Amino acid sequence: MAKEVSYADALAELDEILNELEAVDVDVDRLADRVSRAAELIAVCRERIGAARIRVDEIVSGLPAADND
Repeated sequence: MAKEVSYADALAELDEILNELEAVDVDVDRLADRVSRAAELIAVCRERIGAARIRVDEIVSGLPAADND
């Protein structure tokens, strides 16, 4: 089973891949693999952001309403 990647690690790896793909001497033999890995990492980040959004909404909805008096 693959090790779960943290959000920060996924962003760091995405940055590395982007730098690699922007290089003048990009290795075309690795290009498809790097783009595929980037897509996986983007999916991980989107999933984490979505989960965080849901959790924040749950927390905020549980707060008492502000008294506007």
